[in-house]
Amino acid sequence: MNLTVNQFVRIFAGAFVLISLGLGVEGSPLFVNSNFLWFTAFVGANLFQSGFTRFCPLEIFLRKLGVKDTVSCA
Repeated sequence: MNLTVNQFVRIFAGAFVLISLGLGVEGSPLFVNSNFLWFTAFVGANLFQSGFTRFCPLEIFLRKLGVKDTVSCA
């Protein structure tokens, strides 16, 4: 399966939100500290600003690793 930069960004963001919620919400069996919720807010703010500015550090990093922007049909 060939994933695009956009798909990787969505996967990473979703995973980081779920992990930080698991670590930051007191009712979670993974709870460590409620300060992990700040990481959830950071990911959300970064997604929000990138929607307007088109600047996403993860996209830059993935492109340098050689991840393609689109998947061609063959």
